[in-house]
Amino acid sequence: MDSYEKLREILDAHPSGAPKSEAFDEILRTLFTPEEIEIAIHLRFASKSAESIAEAAGLPVEETTARLEAMADKVVITSREKEGTKLYSLVPTIPGLFEFPFMQGGGTPMHKKLGKLWEEYHADGLGEGFAGNPTPLMRVVPIESTIEGGTKVHPYEEASKLVEQQSYLAVTECACRVSVGACDRPKDVCLVFGTPAKFLVEKDRAREITKEEAHTILKRADEAGLVHTSNNSIDKANLICNCCPCCCTVLRGRTQLNHPHAFLTSSYYAEVAADECSGCELCIDERCPVEAIEMVDDVARVLAEKCIGCGLCASACPTEAITLIKRSEEPEIPATVKDMAVQILMEKGKLEDFMKYMKS
Repeated sequence: MDSYEKLREILDAHPSGAPKSEAFDEILRTLFTPEEIEIAIHLRFASKSAESIAEAAGLPVEETTARLEAMADKVVITSREKEGTKLYSLVPTIPGLFEFPFMQGGGTPMHKKLGKLWEEYHADGLGEGFAGNPTPLMRVVPIESTIEGGTKVHPYEEASKLVEQQSYLAVTECACRVSVGACDRPKDVCLVFGTPAKFLVEKDRAREITKEEAHTILKRADEAGLVHTSNNSIDKANLICNCCPCCCTVLRGRTQLNHPHAFLTSSYYAEVAADECSGCELCIDERCPVEAIEMVDDVARVLAEKCIGCGLCASACPTEAITLIKRSEEPEIPATVKDMAVQILMEKGKLEDFMKYMKS
């Protein structure tokens, strides 16, 4: 089997998926040299030492380490140090292979080429493969100030609480807006936490920030009409993306591909107090990312079945006529990232393949 196809099979075993496509084959050939791919196929999502990778590849440790470091410098794999030993691992398609190379910005011939290929791949399998079946990898986090007063709010439903949980924070460029470039909303608003954040800062793909800076970024994202999204689990956020409906993979799964499980809505939906609505249509024209609001007799009305509960309409309403109301049936959120991954793999029939690659 061709080594590029072998790597694709390994990546496809991840919950994010990597469906077979000519576009993705070309992406892999752009990101990995022929020499690097022979090493990459011996990596796994669990970290491994250069010595164990070299043994699997049948190559000298020194040569293997040099290739691993070259791939880590290009951020097409990750590296970290544990107890004095350097460890390396694969990154999934999303978040990972797509985002990391764009986090310094774009504009080079390689970035332009990759942008076109990823856009083709989004329509040719990636968007479908990344979406849930039915459990999604990502969920919407509402703007907490827009939630109806007195409503019980869980910590995992508040972006500010997700930030406060973190011990290491970084901000990076939104790879989606860098790559697609369909709008002029701010790019430097994607928050990454923990070990991945440290790696990206080390490789100059992100900038370490304080919690105070993170809160400011969330406010700026709200003002720009961006939707807060995070990993679909209760335990701890690995990232907070701030997404637009025209560029971002997460939202476009619904706005362009019409996939019902592209992401999980928040536990809320927007509701309009008719007697307070001025009929300005700001919520329709500039804020709702999923066209879930219509005008009826000069009053805004929310289509609850389409609303994703982001709160963007409410946070910008000049008369404060809109608030977020708790859904009668709350979406089910996996308890941990591990639970989420196992649930997705089982639903997609990939658990056996994933475990095979974890053990090899």
